Amino acid sequence: MFDYPRLWSGACIRSWAASREIFLNNNSDYFMNDLQGEQGFSIYRLRWIGYGLLILSVLDTIAVLIPANFGNRLWELQTIGAVVERVPVPLLAMALIFFGEGYDRRGLEDLFLKVLSWVCLLLGLVFLLMLPLGIFGTIYVNNQNNQQITTQANQQLAQLQQVEERLNKGSPEDLRNLAGELTRLGVQADTQNPQQLKEQILSRITPAKERLQTQSAAVQQSQRVGLFKNAVKWLLGALISSVLFFTLWRGTDWAR
Repeated sequence: MFDYPRLWSGACIRSWAASREIFLNNNSDYFMNDLQGEQGFSIYRLRWIGYGLLILSVLDTIAVLIPANFGNRLWELQTIGAVVERVPVPLLAMALIFFGEGYDRRGLEDLFLKVLSWVCLLLGLVFLLMLPLGIFGTIYVNNQNNQQITTQANQQLAQLQQVEERLNKGSPEDLRNLAGELTRLGVQADTQNPQQLKEQILSRITPAKERLQTQSAAVQQSQRVGLFKNAVKWLLGALISSVLFFTLWRGTDWAR
């Protein structure tokens, strides 16, 4: 005898599968369009965020460059550092703007993307040129700092030397006058024993000279370390930024 329930069950399964295939075939375009619509909306949002970040980056860069003082090595070095520290924003902005490549672009946007692609090449060259400018600027600023510190130290040493000569050549009356000046300044000095005062001051001049030279060398070392540390960070950042902008330019050949 035939197994009717089994035959009926198999026929139902085949009928359901055929109906499901027909339904999917008839509605595949709808599902694809809905999925593409959601993806397209996400792409638009990312692009608009990119445009907003790009505008903010341009305004920030203008604020850094104004007032310009080209020819001043210190200003140039500080400006390089400020621009390099802000470069992640325009890089992210351009990556978001180019996201999706040529998907659903408008006429004016195509022209803007073409210009923006060449701007990436220009920025790559600019950041590459920052390397020699930053190196020479670092050397110049370091020499200027050393010269300034040395000049200040020499002026103070000259003042100590003048005091020493004044004490050695001064008469007892000059020493009493010096003691009186020190007393008015709040420094206890024995005006009745100028010779003892002379010996006390002379005994302090030599340690003061040595201390001044030590402090001068320490300040030079501290400024040199801080300057070179920032310079290395900025120059490496400029090199990496240059490579990334060149990469963006090469990857946007579809826009040109």
